[in-house]
Amino acid sequence: MAATAGIGKERRLPPALPLATLIGRELRAGGSERPSLRYGHAGFAKRGEDYFLVKPDCLRVPGDTSTAFSVFAVFDGHNGVSAAVYSKEHLLEHVMSALPPDIGRDDWLQALPRALVAGFVKADIDFQRKGEVSGTTATLVVVDGFTVTVASVGDSRCILDTQGGEVQLLTVDHRLEENAEERERVTASGGEVGRLNLFGGQEVGPLRCWPGGLCLSRSIGDMDVGEFIVPIPHVKQVKLSNIGGRLIIASDGIWDALPSEAAAKACRGLPAELAAKLVVKQALKKSGLKDDTTCVVVDIIPSDHRLTSPQLSPKRNQSKFKSLLFGRRSHSSIGKLGGKSASFGSVEELFEEGSAMLEERLGRNLSLKATSAPFRCAICQVDQEPFESLMTENGGSYCSSPCAPWGGPYLCLECRKKKDAMEGKRSSHSTACR
Repeated sequence: MAATAGIGKERRLPPALPLATLIGRELRAGGSERPSLRYGHAGFAKRGEDYFLVKPDCLRVPGDTSTAFSVFAVFDGHNGVSAAVYSKEHLLEHVMSALPPDIGRDDWLQALPRALVAGFVKADIDFQRKGEVSGTTATLVVVDGFTVTVASVGDSRCILDTQGGEVQLLTVDHRLEENAEERERVTASGGEVGRLNLFGGQEVGPLRCWPGGLCLSRSIGDMDVGEFIVPIPHVKQVKLSNIGGRLIIASDGIWDALPSEAAAKACRGLPAELAAKLVVKQALKKSGLKDDTTCVVVDIIPSDHRLTSPQLSPKRNQSKFKSLLFGRRSHSSIGKLGGKSASFGSVEELFEEGSAMLEERLGRNLSLKATSAPFRCAICQVDQEPFESLMTENGGSYCSSPCAPWGGPYLCLECRKKKDAMEGKRSSHSTACR
C-alpha cells in the first residue's frame, strides 16, 4: 500500500554533517549561537477560527537560561474553534513529553522531529476523546539558536526568507486538490476523493475527502471524517548561517492571496510587527476578506547585527506600506515563487520527512541516548507493565501478546489501534478483546 505523502520519502541532502559539527564550526568562526529574536503578528477575522501561539522564552531545563528556545505556531480551525484552541493550549506540551529528559542540546535537536510526530498524534487522540467534530491545521515552529524545526499538517504555511533574497518553503500543503501523493494515500487507505456533486451530476469546488467533505488530507481533530485524515506532520529542520533570516508563518487566508515570494518581498526591510501587518494588508487588498487571515513574522538576528534587506531599504518599504494604507499604488513589482531552491550557502538542511507511516516516522534512526523505557508508549508516553497490551491481531480485535508485530517502538493499545486505523487496517473504534 502506498502510504507515503507530502514530501513522502525520507529526504536528506548529502553530505549530512552532524549537528554538533555545524554548531562547533560556527562557534569557532566567532558567530553567536544565540541570536536575538524579533517577532510580530497581525490578522483579521471572518469566522474567528484562526489562533496563533507565541512563546519566546521556553527552557529545555527549568531554571537554566542556556537551554532557551522559542516556539511560534498558527492554527486554522474549521467546523468550530475547539480543535484550534486545544492545539494552541496543549500541542507543545505533548511534544515536550515525547522528548527524553536529561539530554544535551545536540541530542535534543536530533530527537525533536520524532517528538513532533508523537506530539501531533497524541494531541489528535486526546482531542478526539472529547467527542467534538472540530478540526484544525497546525504549523508549529521551534527556534533554537540558528536551528529552525517546523512541523505542519494542513495548509498553514511557513516560509524562510534569507539575507540573500532566497525564499524557502519549510512546509508542505496537505490539500487534496494540489497534492497527488496525498490523494493516492487517502484512496489506498479506504477514503474517496471527489468534488461536491450537485443535483444533475455537476461537480463543483475543490477536491474533497469523503466521508466528511474535507479539502485537507491531514489535520488535528476531525473525528467525523475517516481515519485516513491523519495528524502525522511533515517535518523539516534547517540550520541558518550566522546572518540569520526571517520566518513568515500564516494561515491560508494569506497564502490563497499571496505567493510565498510575494509575501516575503512585500515586507523586506520592515521590523517584524510592521511586516506582519503589511503582509495581512497586502493579502486583503488583493483578495478581500474571504477567510480568516493570520500572520506571524519572526526575525532571527545575530546578536551583533541588525537585520537589513539588500533588496529593499527600510525607508523605501515604509513608503510602500504608507501607500498601501492610504490607497496609493506601489510601482514595485512582486514576482511569483518559481522553481528556486534555497541558498545552501546560508541554509543547511538537516532533516526533512513527510511520510504518513508511523513506522517510518517513529522507528528509524533512534539514538540510544534518546530511547525511552522499554514499555513506555512512544506516542502517549504512558508506562505499562511488561507484556501488557502488546499487540497482535486476532479475529478483528486486539489481545495481549509477548511481542509486537511491527518494526517500530512500543505502542499502547489505544495508540496502536490509532496507527492501524490511519493506515486503513481497521477503525480506531474497534473493540479490544476482554
